[in-house]
Amino acid sequence: MPMINMQKTGANIKMLMKLNNIKVIQIQDILGFNTPQAIYKWLRGESMPTIDNMVILATLLNTTIDNIIITEMI
Repeated sequence: MPMINMQKTGANIKMLMKLNNIKVIQIQDILGFNTPQAIYKWLRGESMPTIDNMVILATLLNTTIDNIIITEMI
């Protein structure tokens, strides 16, 4: 069964942000977050964006949700 690797997904988001020159503050503003804490949790692999936020994130990072999420077989 496939399972999302949250740490690798977070590292992938971070890498895609760097490639697209997107800063945490920009994502925070676009998603309407009061603080960047949730985004930093994504980057550390402590949590995942909601599906709504994942759709917006994929657009911002010029990719698809499938290219953001890293899965592993368990």
